[in-house]
Amino acid sequence: MGRSYIVEETIGQYLSELTAKSKPLITGLLVGQCSPQRDYVILAIQTPLKDEESKRNASSEPTSIDEEWTTAHANQVSRMLPGGLLVLGVFAVAIPELSKEIQNILRKLVFSVEKSLARKRLWNLLEEDVSDRVAVHLCPATKKFCRTYDIQDPKSTPKPADWKYQNGLSNSWLSLECTVNSNIHIPLLATSACHELEKNVRNGLIRWAKQIEEAAILINGQVKEEDADLIDSQKKTGRGIMPSAAQSFNARVLTKLSQKSNSRSTATVQICSGSINLKGALKCKAYIHNNKPKVKDAVKALKRDIINTLSDRCEILFEDLLMNETPGKKSLEREYHALPCRVFAPLAGSSRVLACDYKFGDETVREIQERFLEMLDQAVQAEDLHPAEEMSTVEVIPPKELPDDIQHKQLTKQTLLLKLHQNIGVVLAVAVAISAAAFSFNYFSD
Repeated sequence: MGRSYIVEETIGQYLSELTAKSKPLITGLLVGQCSPQRDYVILAIQTPLKDEESKRNASSEPTSIDEEWTTAHANQVSRMLPGGLLVLGVFAVAIPELSKEIQNILRKLVFSVEKSLARKRLWNLLEEDVSDRVAVHLCPATKKFCRTYDIQDPKSTPKPADWKYQNGLSNSWLSLECTVNSNIHIPLLATSACHELEKNVRNGLIRWAKQIEEAAILINGQVKEEDADLIDSQKKTGRGIMPSAAQSFNARVLTKLSQKSNSRSTATVQICSGSINLKGALKCKAYIHNNKPKVKDAVKALKRDIINTLSDRCEILFEDLLMNETPGKKSLEREYHALPCRVFAPLAGSSRVLACDYKFGDETVREIQERFLEMLDQAVQAEDLHPAEEMSTVEVIPPKELPDDIQHKQLTKQTLLLKLHQNIGVVLAVAVAISAAAFSFNYFSD
């Protein structure tokens, strides 16, 4: 028996409206949450067109689908999802003439989207994580078919899945919230070039992400067993849904001060001449569907949101710096940058689940509204935007780089050999003095 997909009823209306447009081919993303027994779909998003020219020249052939554009859209949508929500798969609205081609297109999109999203993750998949992703084809004549693919198996064959609509699904969620104070020091190697800055930051965040994955989480000030029910039995109602006031949990993250005694620690020494310091507070949220939720599932969702939101902010900052970079400028001075602030807004038709965007200080509310409309296909009112009260900064101390024209700044090989023969002692003394002045050593434990 295939997987079951419980789908927000408003999605059915959204997909019907896309079908009524009578376009040869429309693609989009499905967003929701996985669970061992079934998946919950709370959002369908049409893939935005690139520009006005692409709208005028859009081809009816399936080869006109831009796979890279679809995966880029999936990456942007993934940034806007809090913990517990993810891109579950793709859908396509296509005419009957494309029924054969569309199955191959959907399969290709499913694997491309998942591969792109996996490349960005800093956390590790667990054995219990669901690996099935869904592909839905809707046709005005033949209605729809729903298939799943195992994204861990490149040779996976499609399996049938059950697609059921449910009214009010978006309001049956529990939420967890916490604020995490970060103070992360990332050394930059003396041999690093400027283009390796983002790579160094990612490596530093991977080490920090491991600490978050191993951290303990207090829920409403209590330590709970992983396999315990998130909702106390005495607080459940007849249908398993609590009053709205009791559907939120406050969480606190406790990271370990040292490694386990049975694990071996190895120290490394690297020559560094720069560093990046990430300091500030991160507002984090996670959601879990109110169907026998376990503590371990809620904790996993929250930890992944903590890791994702810092990683996404750094990525957005680097993108902004790259777009606004002055040609030919190489900064050798210490710099301070503000990470973008998280802004939350409710999903359409839901009073419980919030999506998010990231706002720099000089951006307007209008720009945030435009991104919600473009990326999530949802109009958001200004009064529904809720900025998180947080402040995070990035201090960049760039590494010292070798001059562009090395020949004018360094001795040639022949000159160096000649001076070594003339006075090897003096040369060695100078070399030691230069090395001591140019480099600093950073010691840290993996």
